[in-house]
Amino acid sequence: MKWRIPLSDIDFGPEEGAAVADVIHSKWLTMGTVTQEFEQVFADYVGAKYAIAVANGTAALHLAYLAADLKPGDEVIVPSLTFVATANAIRYVGAIPVFADIVGESDFNISSQSIEKLITKRTRAIVVVHYGGYACYMPEIMALAREHNLKVIEDSAHAAGSELEGRKLGTWGDLGCFSFFSNKNMTTGEGGMIVTDNESISQKLHLLRSHGMTTVTWDRHKGHAWSYDVVELGYNYRIDEIRAALGVVQLRKLEKNNVRRRKLTQHYHDMLQEMAPLITLPFGSHPGVSAAHIMPVLLPQTANRTTFMDQMKARGIQTSIHYPPIHLFSAYQNSDGQLSMTEDIAAREVTLPLYSTLLDEDISTITQAVREALQHSIF
Repeated sequence: MKWRIPLSDIDFGPEEGAAVADVIHSKWLTMGTVTQEFEQVFADYVGAKYAIAVANGTAALHLAYLAADLKPGDEVIVPSLTFVATANAIRYVGAIPVFADIVGESDFNISSQSIEKLITKRTRAIVVVHYGGYACYMPEIMALAREHNLKVIEDSAHAAGSELEGRKLGTWGDLGCFSFFSNKNMTTGEGGMIVTDNESISQKLHLLRSHGMTTVTWDRHKGHAWSYDVVELGYNYRIDEIRAALGVVQLRKLEKNNVRRRKLTQHYHDMLQEMAPLITLPFGSHPGVSAAHIMPVLLPQTANRTTFMDQMKARGIQTSIHYPPIHLFSAYQNSDGQLSMTEDIAAREVTLPLYSTLLDEDISTITQAVREALQHSIF
């Protein structure tokens, strides 16, 4: 289907094409100097000592959990209102996801109070997800982690460029994980990044990313080594030079595009409060600076979400949901947890289009469609 207004779009131009062409002309496509540049500029941007580029955001999470030394049987507290990869990667290392509830209608992030209630002698880590690019309350969560000697991993897939108290998200915890999937604020198609200030963790991540080998192909190509040892059970989670080149260019655009996203979000809020006052708008006065990755809204209890989304589709406007709760998936049916707030919010949330090239007049079109769709969906 050709959408009148799609859910997301990519800001690609001649700069990305030129960067990719330069890599192709170099004839070196696997990890090399462009990847090293991408890692350095990203580390500098977020204010981390180390950045390790990987194949995708899920690989970033998997390696982060391994580097955090999570073992089979360890418990990891994680929100259920997130993409399933956040919890799947916990299972990759044999650990047990323990699902925490969210704050409420105004804040879809993991609740500090819920985290505290779930900590046991088997808990080893807390995973936070900065939903939509809006910061979890990190000072309180970090205090809990220090009190109980827990690792903190930030799933910052939505939060490239987000800040709290002047500090970039992804750098509050022990490790921060980013995704550069096609719908993200900056994209390489597939791709991810892990950031940390811990040198030993950084060294371990470099080994785990490439089969546990002590040297990589680029080292041997440059004549710095001719053989290697394997010292860890590693993985093939390398990024390539083409995607790294896209990442370097996309990072240059990120701040400008995030400013545009925040302006569009405020425009949405102003228009929806006028046109569809029954809609609840989360994160209205949230602390920090958001990357404004998505535009979530909450339908009233009396609305049928399927009808609403069908009505939006009939008007050519793509919508989505973020997310079906993980603890309700068939593969997670045995998970414990009383997540009444998560289940209520997940049943009513709808995501409206948001991307940096969206026009102001598009917001007017979408909000008018929301008003009409809501009239048809309230029972």
